[in-house]
Amino acid sequence: MTLNSARISSLKADPAAAPIHGSLDFYYGNAEHDAALDAFYAQFVRPGDLVFDVGAHVGDHTGSFRRLGARVVAVEPQPLCSRAIRTIYADDADVVVVEAACGASESTVTFYVNSANPTVSTVSKDFVEAADGAGGWEGQVWDTEIHVPTVTLDSLIGQYGTPAFTKIDVEGFEDAVLAGLSTTLPALSFEFTTIERAVARRALDRAAALGFERFNLSLGGSMTLDFDAWASAETMAAHLAALPHEANSGDVYCLP
Repeated sequence: MTLNSARISSLKADPAAAPIHGSLDFYYGNAEHDAALDAFYAQFVRPGDLVFDVGAHVGDHTGSFRRLGARVVAVEPQPLCSRAIRTIYADDADVVVVEAACGASESTVTFYVNSANPTVSTVSKDFVEAADGAGGWEGQVWDTEIHVPTVTLDSLIGQYGTPAFTKIDVEGFEDAVLAGLSTTLPALSFEFTTIERAVARRALDRAAALGFERFNLSLGGSMTLDFDAWASAETMAAHLAALPHEANSGDVYCLP
């Protein structure tokens, strides 16, 4: 699967897409980044798998899952980001875009947009408040509010099938996303931040309640698993609690 570089170039040249130009520049056309993503996710994704990319942003992870031969449901509430994914993957029938947030129930929610840095836009007002004055989050401003629909993981499964892997990256709303899931999946990941450790703990507890028993994590964008052996929920909870604030963020990986 190859991307249409002309479509990406058209987005980069479009003044209306200016808020995501930085993301497009960073995530597309970076062979080293692509190779690292592919090598990492190959341990979870096989050709023919179905993957849910929840919080897809401009679709760089969607691209990795497609290079690995998976079909992808990309869930992204920001209209500009959804438009970018639809444009980039316009000729790819194995990418479906769901323009919505993912949560505990199907409704309409307020979405807080960081126009200068859309990758940290969020449904969570608590996340916005936690970032205010926090080290490493200086200068971040959520300057626009929009209303977006929500879907649940259960409803996505009902419509598209059970995913082999689910990536959840929704800036402090991960626990709500997992609250909308009622069954164990083959594998999933959820993002955590050190400014919202309580969210991470609730997400971890929910994953354990769903039947996930083995956990690992990857800090930042390292694309490596930090633990040599998969750990229990209790060990992971203690590790997350002990991380220094400067660790900032990462992803917890969950297996049954």
